[in-house]
Amino acid sequence: MDIARCNLECELNNTDHHTDLNGVDRLIVRRGQPFIITLHLNSGGYQPGVDDFRLLAETGPYSSEKMGTKAIFSPDDSIDDTRWSASVSCSEGDYVSLSICSSPDASIGRYSLSLEQGDTVSLGEFVLLFNPWCPRDAVYMDTEEERAEYVLTQDGIIYRGDHKYLQGTPWNFGQFEEGILDACLRILDENPKYLRNAQDDCSGRRNPVYVSRVLSAMINCNDDKGVLWGKWSGDYKDGISPMYWRGSVEILRNWDTSSCTPVRYGQCWVFAAVACSVSRALGIPCRVITNYLSAHDTNSNLVIERYIDENGKLVKQSRDMIWNYHCWVEGWMRRPDLLDGYDGWQASDPTPQEKSEGVYCCGPVPVKAIKEGQIVFKYDAPFVFTEVNADVVTYLQHKDGSVQKFLGTSQVGLCISTKSKGTDKREDITHLYKYPEGSKEEREAFERAGHQNKLLQQQLQPGLHIKIKVSPEMKKGCDFDVFAYVTNNTNAAKMCRLMFCSRATSYDGILGDDCGFKDLLNLKLAPGEEKQVPLKLNYCKYGSTLTKDNLIRLTAILFDYSTKEAILAMRTIVLENPEIKIKVLGEPKVNRKLAAEITVKNPLPEPLSSCCVFVEGANLTGGRTITETIGSSVAPGADAKVKVYFTPSHSGLRKLLVDFHSDNLGHVKGYRNVIIGK
Repeated sequence: MDIARCNLECELNNTDHHTDLNGVDRLIVRRGQPFIITLHLNSGGYQPGVDDFRLLAETGPYSSEKMGTKAIFSPDDSIDDTRWSASVSCSEGDYVSLSICSSPDASIGRYSLSLEQGDTVSLGEFVLLFNPWCPRDAVYMDTEEERAEYVLTQDGIIYRGDHKYLQGTPWNFGQFEEGILDACLRILDENPKYLRNAQDDCSGRRNPVYVSRVLSAMINCNDDKGVLWGKWSGDYKDGISPMYWRGSVEILRNWDTSSCTPVRYGQCWVFAAVACSVSRALGIPCRVITNYLSAHDTNSNLVIERYIDENGKLVKQSRDMIWNYHCWVEGWMRRPDLLDGYDGWQASDPTPQEKSEGVYCCGPVPVKAIKEGQIVFKYDAPFVFTEVNADVVTYLQHKDGSVQKFLGTSQVGLCISTKSKGTDKREDITHLYKYPEGSKEEREAFERAGHQNKLLQQQLQPGLHIKIKVSPEMKKGCDFDVFAYVTNNTNAAKMCRLMFCSRATSYDGILGDDCGFKDLLNLKLAPGEEKQVPLKLNYCKYGSTLTKDNLIRLTAILFDYSTKEAILAMRTIVLENPEIKIKVLGEPKVNRKLAAEITVKNPLPEPLSSCCVFVEGANLTGGRTITETIGSSVAPGADAKVKVYFTPSHSGLRKLLVDFHSDNLGHVKGYRNVIIGK
C-alpha cells in the first residue's frame, strides 16, 4: 500500500468532536470517540488481507506502551471504543478511509500518528482532549445542557460584592479563541512535574484529577513559571490591576508570548476564571464558585480567631482572616481513588494561599467530602472545609493590653454561588457544601472533621443586642446613612457606650482608612427599649479611602457598664457603581459589522478624567480587546458616550463585555447578550 498523502478530515472530525470552535485547520479530537482519516494511495489500491499494517499513536518525548503514552494497534472488523482501535470504513479505488478510536482513558495532549508497513510513514499530528460526551471517560456528564454550559460556553458570570449585595461580573473565558489551546497545552509542559520526569507526567495526564492538581499549581506562579502573579495591596504600576481583566484570553496570550513570564497581576476571581478557561479548553467540565465570608485558616485548627481594638480595627495578632468573598473552581470527574459516592464536582483552588505537599495548590477534593466533614480525603479537604464551615471567635483588645471575648457569633460560608446552566441567573449551591447552620447534620459533619468545640449558635437571649441596618440605596458618589439598632432585652435600665465606626476595606478583609466614626459614651436604654443610632457616610470622606472593591466595613461595639460585657456587630456594604447602558445598532449577523453605543452617567460630584472603554467578547471581537478613549473630561451628572464597532464570527448567543474606566470611578463593568444570526 503506497501512501501518497493522508487527509485528517479536520473539519468533519472537529465538528463531530465539538472542537470546531478551535478552528478546522488541524485535527482536535476527544478521547473514546472515533474519528475518520483518509489515506490517498499512489497506485494499486488497498487489498484486504494483503496490505497488513499497524497504526502508532504517541504522546510525550518518551512514549511508552507500559506508561500508556504509546499505542500500537492494527485494523479490525469494527471499532472497540474501550481501547485504541481502528477499522477500514471504506476502500474504493485509490483511497482508504480509516475509523480510529482512542482509549477513553488515554493521556491528553499532542499526538503523532504513523503507519507501520515495513517502513514507518507519518500520517500527521493531532490533539487529544478529555471527552465529557463519552460515558467511559472520567469526565463524562450525562446531559447536553450541562456539557453546553460547563465545556462549550465561552463566557459567564463571576460573583463578587457581598453576601447581602451579590454582584455578577461578566467574564470572557474564551477557551476556543485562537492560540488558547496551545497556551493550555504549554501550561502542562511547563509544570515542574513534567520538567522533572516527562514520562511520568505525560502518563499522569490520563487522569483528570492529576491534571486538575497540576493546573491548580500552574495558574499561580509561586513555585514555577505559572500564569499569574498574585498581588493584593499597593499599586500595580509595574503590571496591570486585577480589576482591569475582563477575560482570560489576554492573560493566557500574554503568558504564552512572553516566554512564560507570569502576568501581573491576579486576585482570586482572576485565578479561578483562568483555571476555568484552561479546564474547559482541555475538556474538563468546570465552573467558577464564589464563597461569601470565606475563612482562611492558617493553623489548621478549624477556628478563625480575630482581634479587634476599641476603634473596631483589626489587630494583627493572627494570620487567620475572613475574606468578604473568595473564588475557586469545581471540575466534574470520577474519583476511583476514593470511596464510592464521591464522584462529581471537585473543588480546586489556584489562588496561592497555603502550601499543599510543598507547593502552592489546593484540591481537587470532592464537594461531598466537604459537606460530610470527611477531611482525610484527597486533596486539601481540611482547608476547603474551613473556608465554608469554620468557627469564628472574636476578641476585644483593650488599650491596657487585656483581652475580652465578644458576645455573639459570626458565620462563614454564606451564599455559595455559581452561574446557572443556560441562563445568567445565580445558582445558590450552599447546600452542596454544608448542611443548614446549627442543624444536627452540620454538627455531625463538624465532629467528623475532628473538632468538638464548635460554639453553639446563640439564640436571642435576655441581654443587650446590637444590629446594623443600611439604607436601601448606597450609590458611589452619594451621601447616605447607616444605622446601629441597640436593644435592651432586660428588666433593668442600662447605661452603655456605643462605638460605631466605618472603614474602607478590600475583599480579602484588610481594613483601610476611617470613613466615619461615632462614639457615644453614655447611651441610656430603658427596659425593653430599642434605639436607632445613625452614622452618616459622606462622599467627601469615604471617596478618597475606597479601594477598588467599593467596600466599607461597618463595626458597632456596645459596652455594658454594669456587666463589663462587650457585644459586637459587623457588616460589609458595597457601594453601587453606575449602570452601563449598551445598545447594539444593526442586525446581528455573522461577518456583518455592528456598532455598540455605550453610555455611562457620571454619579460623582466631580469630573471624570482619563476615561476609556474596553470591549471584548468571544466570537465577537476577533479574540482581541477594542479600546476607545474619551478625550474630554465628563462633568458631574453628564453622560460619557462612545461607539465601538465589531464583526461577529460565529452565530448563537454571545456576550459583549464592556469595561468603563476613569480616574475617580475605577473600573465599571457591564455586558449585553447578543443573538447572532447565521
